[in-house]
Amino acid sequence: MERTQLALLAVEALKAQYPDALCSLDYQDPLQLLISTRLAAQCTDARVNLVTPALFARFPTLEAFCQGTEEEIGELIHSCGFYKAKSKDILAACRKIRDEFGGQVPDNMEDLLSLPGVGRKTANLILGDIFHKPAVVTDTHCIRITGRLGLTKNTAPQKVEKDLWQVLPPEESNNFCHRTVLHGRAVCTARKAMCDNCCMAEFCEKAGVK
Repeated sequence: MERTQLALLAVEALKAQYPDALCSLDYQDPLQLLISTRLAAQCTDARVNLVTPALFARFPTLEAFCQGTEEEIGELIHSCGFYKAKSKDILAACRKIRDEFGGQVPDNMEDLLSLPGVGRKTANLILGDIFHKPAVVTDTHCIRITGRLGLTKNTAPQKVEKDLWQVLPPEESNNFCHRTVLHGRAVCTARKAMCDNCCMAEFCEKAGVK
């Protein structure tokens, strides 16, 4: 089966299984999603969602963050891990958004990648969820599941992203990635692939391979 055909089957199967393809991070505006995604590096989304209410209550606006300090931000995000690097990036990114982008989170890949602490995963998430542009967010669940399906033979995020761009319909790409996260948590987990319960078992290359 060609990879494009396989991708379409996966898109439809996941769409039927998870009709609500929502980001698992809680946010109210583009800046909050940007910051939450930075906090999610080497940290679970569930933990981030526990931390951000107090963080965003203390810093409700871009200007509030810009007037903050690394130390104060760090205290509020300590339990997310790597808090010194994350607080430094958050403060620097907020100030760059204020000074160079008119106080608005950028809407294109080049400018997003210029922000401290922002990689392609974060940039794609912003482009897809905030600006509703085609995007491929290659988190660990997406990489694992698309590899098992046979949509990619790569494991490096940027290479997987490139492979998925070639086979996914652009209008489905962002939601497809959200659905692989949901599927990766519920069925095709890192510890065990529960193929008997998988909506894609009929066409998955690794079906039955634990």
